[in-house]
Amino acid sequence: MKNFTISKATNNDVTALNTLVNAAYRGETSKQGWTTEADLLDGIRTDEEAIKETLTKENVWILKVLNEENEIVACVQLEKHLNKLYLGMLTVLPTLQGSGIGKKLLAKAEDFALEKKCNCIYMTVITDRLELIAWYERHGFVLTNEKKPFPSGNPRFGLPKKHLEFAVLEKQLNAH
Repeated sequence: MKNFTISKATNNDVTALNTLVNAAYRGETSKQGWTTEADLLDGIRTDEEAIKETLTKENVWILKVLNEENEIVACVQLEKHLNKLYLGMLTVLPTLQGSGIGKKLLAKAEDFALEKKCNCIYMTVITDRLELIAWYERHGFVLTNEKKPFPSGNPRFGLPKKHLEFAVLEKQLNAH
């Protein structure tokens, strides 16, 4: 994909974001890419209500990637906590995974963190997702020793097929 733009998502993007995120993480369509959670979780990854709530919060943003046809093909959620930026829901359309879009969106998130005066980006990744953890490590993230429980009692986050927990990864940033 040669020409794409990255900008902040708005309420007009809620339905497209919901469709993208659920297609990339869960169900059969997600298996077209390498970042599927379909073997670990049933149910949905998010819903329109959760995305709407996210877009109304202070210090929380969703960046979207538009292709030449103005379709959302990738996104990432960013949330500022003091001098750290939480990165979540990094999503690329399954058929475009491996094309470099995720890498470019991650770089944009790092620039965004620096603009917001953050010196660290952190995230949580399901510990079973070793390939994804390795991808983030190749991009400068480091596994911390911290683990967090998966919200398995809430179907809004999916229905685990086994016990799951999150690993916390961090990347220290240096102003350019």
